Parts: sequence; structure tokens; C-alpha cells
Amino acid sequence: MGPNTAVRSEGTPFYAKLLTAGAAGCIADFATFPFDTAKVRLQVQGENVAPRAKAVHTPYKVSLISAGLAPPKTVQVTPRGPGPRYRGTVGTIMTIAREEGPKSLYNGLTAGLQRQAAFASIRIGCYDTIKTLYQSSFQGDASSSDGASIPIRVCAGMSTGALAVLVAQPTEVVKVRFQAAARSGGAKYSSTLGAYKCIAKNEGFQGLWRGTFPNVARNSIVSVAEIVCYDVFKDLIIRNRILDNGIPCHFSAAVMAGFSATVVASPVDVVKTRFMNSTGKYKNAIDCAVKTAVKEGPTAFYKGFMPAFSRLVSWNICMWITYEQIKKVVDQSFHS
Repeated sequence: MGPNTAVRSEGTPFYAKLLTAGAAGCIADFATFPFDTAKVRLQVQGENVAPRAKAVHTPYKVSLISAGLAPPKTVQVTPRGPGPRYRGTVGTIMTIAREEGPKSLYNGLTAGLQRQAAFASIRIGCYDTIKTLYQSSFQGDASSSDGASIPIRVCAGMSTGALAVLVAQPTEVVKVRFQAAARSGGAKYSSTLGAYKCIAKNEGFQGLWRGTFPNVARNSIVSVAEIVCYDVFKDLIIRNRILDNGIPCHFSAAVMAGFSATVVASPVDVVKTRFMNSTGKYKNAIDCAVKTAVKEGPTAFYKGFMPAFSRLVSWNICMWITYEQIKKVVDQSFHS
């Protein structure tokens, strides 16, 4: 018997697929939101710090006569300045909780859940339908989605990822603004609804779609790494009889998909986060990427890698296991 792929629910209504994917995405987002907040704080850390070459020298007079070493003179000293505020995944989470309260780890949660309700519904819920469409168009045989080639799956993942961004981008912008704002810096927005209104008023409606280009690029990549990798890994695990189609199989495929997504998407994710959090600092996403590379070096594109990895792997585990279990119940209800 052929494997039942990650997102195949033949005979299940389209709206049920969307609701199933959206519900699973919201549950996973709520469970892993502190990791995402830590990732955002680490990614924006350092972008407002002056480069070392422009460090300000503070003069002070040191009398060395008493030591018998030299006549009085003025010594130029470069202050080291404070170290990074956030260090590591756990350290960042603990710092935020200690300085701003545990509730701050969930800043932007409302927008995050709104994002997942739209984003996961389209990105994951539409994947099987788009894959079948491409399969019938380019392979001429859509009798079984298991037979879809890797390029077909990749194209389907990129398409649903890009489409989801175009619909859900305003929720992403608001979520990032809330997560990036430290309490000590003063809250920019009083509420989620207020944030939408404020951004539209001060930056125009285009402000709600700020960073759409890097986000489309990121989520096209993430969709391929998460959905397609999960789909393929799960197929391989079941076809080779390594594990049965159950929670251990879903867990294993989700871990591999989460790791793949983190590695390939981190550079684009950093640019996306910084550009969406800015209010006119960068001309466009490319300008953001160039300035980041010049000012902080290539390693800046992997800032927040560990919380991103922790978040994506844990998110994929929660999402896919939840999705598979909900999908199983929904499929049974429509086929009973």
C-alpha cells in the first residue's frame, strides 16, 4: 500500500483542508511563540550600533608623574561600550522575561495567530490542490499525488508560499513590530488593531506590505524546505518501511524539514525582519541586505540562528503532528 503523503486528503472538501491547516498552524504558533520573539530580538540586535571604525574617543587626563613614568599628557581611550543585550536562545528568553515580564514573550501573538489563520491555511491547505494541478498539467497523470515529481512538489510549495505572503503580509508586519519593541523603548502601538491603523496612517497602506519581496522569497524557500521536505521525507520513511505512518514518522519528518528550512531561510529571514521593523531606514530589501553585510559582516545573516532553529523545528513538530491528527479525524468524518 502506497504512503499517504503529508498533505493528501482526497475527497475532503477544499474548505476543510484550509480550516485544518489554519487550526494546526495556530496551535503550533502559540506553542512556539517565545522562540520566535527571541529570534526577532536577536536579528534586529546590532543594526542601530555605530560601526567600530567610527567609535567616539573620550579624552581624559592621566598624570603619570607620580609613577615616575612620563610627564603629564592626554591619553585617548576608546570605550568598549556595553556588550550584546541578548545572548543565545535561552539567554534571550530569560532576559526578556526578567526585564519585561513573561507576557512580553507573547507580544504580537494576536497578529501571529491572525497570520497563521490566513498563512497556514493557504500555504499548507492549498498545497495538495496546487500539486495535483501542476501534476496534471506537466506530468499528465494526477491519479495519485504520490507520483508527483520533486520539481512539481517544489513548484507547488513555492506557489502556495508566495500566495500566502501576499494575503497575510500585514499581519506579519504588525507581528514583527510588536516582537521587536522592547518595553524599555516604549510601546509603539496600544493594540493590534491600533497597530494596523497607525501603520496605514503614518506609512500608507504600502507600509502594511513592507518587506513583501523578501518575505515572498523567504516563504517560498521555507515552503519548499518545510512542506516539500516533510512530504518527501515522510514518503521515504514509509516506502522504505523505516516507520509506519504514525506520530514517530511525522515527528522524524518534521525535524528534518525544520532543520532544512532554518539553514536555507535564515539570511532572507534576517533581511525580512529588519526591513519590516524599519520605518524608512532602508530603501528596499536589497539595500537592507547590503548595509547589513557592510556594517556587521556575513555572519549577521545568521543572527538568531539557534532560536530560529529551535522555533522552526518545534513549530514543525507541533504543526505536522497536530495537522496529521486533525486531518485524520476530518477525513474520517467525510468518509464515514
